[in-house]
Amino acid sequence: MHLWSQGAGTYSGNNRVQVAAEKGKGKASQGQFPITQNVTVTEGGTANLTCRVDHNDNTSLQWSNPAQQTLYFGDKKALRDNRIELVRASWHELSISISDVTLADEGQYTCSLFTMPVKTSKALLIVLGVPEKPEINGLKKPTQEGDKITLTCKTSGSKPAADIRWFKNDKEIKGVKEVNASGKTFTVKSTLELQADRNDDGATVICRVDHEALSSTPQLATQVLEIHYAPIAEIIPSVKHPQEGQILKLICDFKANPMPDPVLWTKDDGELPDLDRMTVSGRELTISLLNKTDNGTYRCEAVNRIGKSIGEYTLFVHDISTTLSPSTTTLFLTTTAAISAWSIVTCAITSAAATSTTLKDPSALSDQTGPDHAVIGGVVAVVVFVTLCLIIVLGRYLARHKGTYLTNEAKGAEDAPDADTAIINAEGNQANAEEKKEYFI
Repeated sequence: MHLWSQGAGTYSGNNRVQVAAEKGKGKASQGQFPITQNVTVTEGGTANLTCRVDHNDNTSLQWSNPAQQTLYFGDKKALRDNRIELVRASWHELSISISDVTLADEGQYTCSLFTMPVKTSKALLIVLGVPEKPEINGLKKPTQEGDKITLTCKTSGSKPAADIRWFKNDKEIKGVKEVNASGKTFTVKSTLELQADRNDDGATVICRVDHEALSSTPQLATQVLEIHYAPIAEIIPSVKHPQEGQILKLICDFKANPMPDPVLWTKDDGELPDLDRMTVSGRELTISLLNKTDNGTYRCEAVNRIGKSIGEYTLFVHDISTTLSPSTTTLFLTTTAAISAWSIVTCAITSAAATSTTLKDPSALSDQTGPDHAVIGGVVAVVVFVTLCLIIVLGRYLARHKGTYLTNEAKGAEDAPDADTAIINAEGNQANAEEKKEYFI
């Protein structure tokens, strides 16, 4: 905040227009007024004090400190202080600088214009106290789950009093602030209470000090929480519906701090029965070649110094599904028959190829790795195709010629005294009914 001061009065904003108007009248009694500006500076910084007069008839300007000690009279230095230097001196302006400002430099500085009477203007120098880097106290490591955590954050030397804010993993949480004055500065302390929870293990707690003297870079103090808690175990199977002959992995899943001792696996409250098929590696239990004897309740036990937890899993080994639909059964039988035929043909061709190779070159047996599978496949495909065609033709033939057939004796047996007469009668009937023919298959 900057305010311009003229004489014994202070002006800001539109009041400057009034000052300029009064100066424009050209009257010495009203036009010669020194103008100053309030200054705010951070402790340790540099303050620039400027006094101006628009209409001056060669009258001297002077700067004095809050103790009414003359600092500069025109361009003449009056106070022996190496921190105070002349910036500019003329009939219209007297500017000085004060380096390495302390809180003791704060106060009202006076610019005097030696007219008759002397006219003065005040400039307020405000010094901001920079807060010290905060510290977090009260954290015990490690903290057991469920315990109460009380943290305090403290900073000193701020002016005005600083503001303290708490954050946990970038989320702001509320603390209780306490402010104490110490001379011109303030000591600020904030208290934060937390309940130790396993979810806060590894969380970062931040105490942040905000103050206008820190500009855009607040002071920070951080602490990382370490929460010890008991494990909570759970068994996760690798297969949802295990079947006979499969491999099953049971994983003992848990979180704990500190980490538990090696996991203990049991079945039905006893030791694992078949160590040849059941192997333990860390948190995993692997069961190979599942069968019905593996059914039962499996448990994994995780223990640390805080407590223990047991995870359970009931295993039921399912049969391999053998129930097939009619169409699937037919397809299965047909495929089986085809595979059997293929195997027979392949075996025969292989044997023939091997025999032929042996007869042609006895020494070639050791070099021959096997028959030509491409040739075997082609032969088998032709054999299967021909076989299917024969089956189709035979089926159609039998379907067209199915029925009941009579011999010649049976056909003429009606009203015939003996077999010869029956045959003769049957041959006579054949002349009248051509559709009744006898077939021998």
